Amino acid sequence: MRVPPFERYTMLMQACAFVVLGAILGAMAYHAVFFMSFNALRDTNTELEDKLIEYEDRIEKLNKFKDQHTVIKTVQPILLDNKEGDKPGPSDEQTKLALKDKLRKDLSVFIGTSIYKINANGELGRELLDNKIYLLDNGKEFSVEIRTMLVVDNVLQVWFKAALYDRPIT
Repeated sequence: MRVPPFERYTMLMQACAFVVLGAILGAMAYHAVFFMSFNALRDTNTELEDKLIEYEDRIEKLNKFKDQHTVIKTVQPILLDNKEGDKPGPSDEQTKLALKDKLRKDLSVFIGTSIYKINANGELGRELLDNKIYLLDNGKEFSVEIRTMLVVDNVLQVWFKAALYDRPIT
């Protein structure tokens, strides 16, 4: 039995190898673009869910306090970006949303209080919540620092910074 000489098929084998290699590289590029667009879609979806939750909560509170014009009706936490020299803050939208929800839940005790008495209660709330550690569902811990609290149009706006918490070595 005779083995056919493969020297005749080298060009064909090289062409097939280039086609297979091109298909693999094309699939990798398409997969990378797909995941980038999917990640952008997920971030947009998270932002929209956050707005939806906030608007539903705002509607509920406005209906509850519609006859009282001098009370805090909603709490709106605003996350400030960390500077380059600071500790790293939350990077993805889901982590930012979870931090805002936890802070909104802690500050919900101010809902229904008079806007004229926020000075006494606001300083207490700021002292209690300043440098508070929040443990998120993904296992990360963040330290929250409240920068400013302001009441505008019956909305308590709270500007805060969040940074990864480093446990002290004991």
